[in-house]
Amino acid sequence: MAIKRQTKVNANFSMSSMTDIVFLLLVFFMVTSTLIAPNALKLLLPQSNNQTMATKPITTVSITSDLKYAIEGNFVPYANLERTLINKVGPASSYPEPPTISLHVDQSVAMEHVVKVMNIAKQNQYKLILATRSAK
Repeated sequence: MAIKRQTKVNANFSMSSMTDIVFLLLVFFMVTSTLIAPNALKLLLPQSNNQTMATKPITTVSITSDLKYAIEGNFVPYANLERTLINKVGPASSYPEPPTISLHVDQSVAMEHVVKVMNIAKQNQYKLILATRSAK
C-alpha cells in the first residue's frame, strides 16, 4: 500500500530575499564611501626615494602653494594655527607617547613656512612627519 504525503515540498528557491540583502549592502557601501574624505587639498608633494612609515597621525596640517594653512582640510589663518591645533589634538601629556602630526606641504612653499609649523609642533611636544610622494 502506497502512503502519500499530505504536504508537498516545494523545491523552488526564491531570489527576492537575496536581492533585497544585496541592495541593502550596496546602499550601505555607497553611503559609507562618501563619508570617507581623504585630504581634499591639491598639493604637489616633494619626491623622496626613502620613506618611513609612521604611526597613524592624529591630524594633518597642510600648506598650499599660495601659503594658506589648513588643519584636516579646514583653512585656518596662521595667527590661529597653534590654538586650533591644540584644540584639535589636545595636550601631548594626555597621550602615552607624543601625538603625531602629518605635515603636507606643496613643493613650491619656502622652507621658512615649514619651519614655522615645525616650531609649533616642538613647542607643544608633538611629533611631526613630513609627507612626501614616492619617487618613480
